[in-house]
Parts: sequence; C-alpha cells; structure tokens
Amino acid sequence: MKFTLIRFSIAAACALTATLVDAHFKLLEPASWIEEDDRGDPQKLAPCGGTLADGGTRTGAVTDVTGGDLLKVIVDETIYHPGHFRIALARRPNWLPDDPVATMKETDRGMRSDSAAIEVNPQPPVLVDGLWPHDERRTGIWETEIRIPNIDCESCVLQIIQFMADHPGFREGGFSYHHCAMVNITANQDLAIDEGW
Repeated sequence: MKFTLIRFSIAAACALTATLVDAHFKLLEPASWIEEDDRGDPQKLAPCGGTLADGGTRTGAVTDVTGGDLLKVIVDETIYHPGHFRIALARRPNWLPDDPVATMKETDRGMRSDSAAIEVNPQPPVLVDGLWPHDERRTGIWETEIRIPNIDCESCVLQIIQFMADHPGFREGGFSYHHCAMVNITANQDLAIDEGW
C-alpha cells in the first residue's frame, strides 16, 4: 500500500509539472498535415511540428481555398501556457519565418521567456501576429477567420505557432509549438493579385 501511494504521488507530481511546463494545442481547422494525438503532439519542431524522435505521420489533407476569401482557423489549447499565436503562409516550409525570439527574465525558477516581439503590421509571409494573447489560466477553443492572399499557390503551407511566455524553453522547439496545414489557393480573377507572396 505504501509503495502504491508513493508511486501515485510521483505520477501526480510529474503530471502537475508537465502541465506547468508545457503548453500544447491541436489544429482543428484547417486540417493538419500530420496526425495529432489528444494533446496535439507531435508539435515541437519548427516549422511544422514533429519531434526529433517522431517526425509525424502525414495525413495527406489539403484544404482548397479561393484567394481573397476568409479561412476559418480553429485551435484547441489542450494544456495552458501564457503567450500568443502567429499565423504565416509560404509556398514551401523552409520559406516560413523563424520562430519569435524570446526576451528572457530571471525568476526564482531560473531563466524563463518574458515576451517576444509581435508584428503590428505583419508583412509576408506573416498573416497575423499576436493572435489570442492571454495570461489567464484557460484551455479550450480559439477561433478566428483570416483573409487569404489573392494568389495562385498549390500546396502552400499555412503555419500556426504558439509562443510561450514564462517558459524555460526546450531543445526541440525553443519557446514555440508548431502546426501546419496544406492549402491549395486559387486566385480570384475578379480581384487584384496580392504582391509579395
């Protein structure tokens, strides 16, 4: 009985530590390009998720969208952490922007991320930055609509990342978690083509 109680206490402490240290999110819409578990893993590596041990299993999902239209983006924050989200779009994964650079602060738990610069007027390839900023303890659904540039782009990569404040960082992804979706964009011929993409 005593051994079982100790094991339970250790397991509970590990679960609490994981909740305090890691944030996770699932990409619900558009469809993710890799299979995600209940927490949204694997999602550490830039630019599109996976880990060094598990690059992720491709879903083959592609979302068709017309340039100039609004695209619904829905994520489920499965484990809380303060911070914000950013959405970017590129023709290839290696053309996506670098993760936000964290400014650091000294805490009683050691060095942790304090904040990261947010693009107030995002330029390509960033579509929106500083999305859903929060420091209240919550999990659940975040939802928005973003305007897709009016371009032709087959198999474009839509990236959603979560920057985590008050975090020690981790080897495989620094201070961000990553998910991507593949989108086929067909330009609307009635609208001007967006430059810079």
